[in-house]
Amino acid sequence: MPGPLDGYRIIDLTSMISGPLATMILADQGADVIKVENPDGGDHTRAANNRRAGFSASFLNNNRNKRSVALDLKHPAAKQALLRLAATADVFVQNFRPGVADRMGLGEAAVRAVAPRIVYVSISGFGETGPYAQKPVYDPLIQSVSGLASIQAGSDTERPRLVRTIVPDKLTAVSAAQAITAALLARERPGEGHGQGQHVRLSMLDAVVAFLWASDMGSQTFVGEEIPQQEAASFIDLIYETATTAISAAVQTNREWLALTRALDKPEWLQDPRFSTPALRQRHINERLSLIQDVLRTRPAEEWLDRLTEAGVPCAPVLTRTAMLSDPQVVANGIVVEAEHPQAGLLRQARPAARFSATPAGIRQGGPALGEHTASVLAEIGYSASDIQALTLREDAA
Repeated sequence: MPGPLDGYRIIDLTSMISGPLATMILADQGADVIKVENPDGGDHTRAANNRRAGFSASFLNNNRNKRSVALDLKHPAAKQALLRLAATADVFVQNFRPGVADRMGLGEAAVRAVAPRIVYVSISGFGETGPYAQKPVYDPLIQSVSGLASIQAGSDTERPRLVRTIVPDKLTAVSAAQAITAALLARERPGEGHGQGQHVRLSMLDAVVAFLWASDMGSQTFVGEEIPQQEAASFIDLIYETATTAISAAVQTNREWLALTRALDKPEWLQDPRFSTPALRQRHINERLSLIQDVLRTRPAEEWLDRLTEAGVPCAPVLTRTAMLSDPQVVANGIVVEAEHPQAGLLRQARPAARFSATPAGIRQGGPALGEHTASVLAEIGYSASDIQALTLREDAA
């Protein structure tokens, strides 16, 4: 059965993570994603470490279900081929530095001239204007400017810390995939501003600041109030040592706090004035978490998880990446799947996160070899075998 985006074609000029992951989400959902790459090496992640049979794990994990076309866009014939391909597409996605696509002759105006209803998507690091717009961008820079590194430190006065995964890249990818789908939906509906293709602009900084505001920017919310220095939530996280392995437990409501004191056999905490209300428990969070940690060290993780679960306290084991693969919850939901790649062999990957009852997403094919589909895709848009040979020979010679 086809996925929900079956029948939509996406031209993907992106590389690294944010753009390719966005288009892979759409490819998993059935879109025909044609990844256009430079014949000289292709996507930068193709050269990453952790490799087998010439394929890096990073490339495979962000580019499955796509077709690869190799075109050297410095050559007019290759650029013309790309524009002919764009004329058959619904979406055109690029993540060049602001202004580069226009200088290449692949900006919105050039693409819309051949595809008037196309959704044109520009993904950038810091946005298209402003003093940082032309800076080269990697994830740590966005974590730094957005305030995420300060939030991760726990307080404005502590040394900023990076989240140990590339949150800005991946969050931008999810935001872009949603925005592309919304733009396609708007194109299909009548009404003001609808019924047409539009330009979707998204920066990594946009995505992270919007993401943080939901829970971490309370002291910056009320305009006109004196903004205090951001206070520390806690210097102790909700990962607890036990006599064996680590666990996590978290309580928010009065009912959960009562359940925790019961599971830990600490009824006296209910009489402690520091912990009598949710607000006071938050104010004295370090003391509260330290007391909990002292108790949890006394027994094995398995015993605590049983007791906490029985009492109704939210809790879970803390797993390594390898242990996660065999966790019964992960296994029961089929979150990690295996699929055969023709060159790289048997791969283990996360299945598409969203599940559709009538139009299931899935893994149809692994990440493509560089230029694997150049001939077949160009043939689909009317290039003859001799035209294709001439184009590829010209690029090989260059």
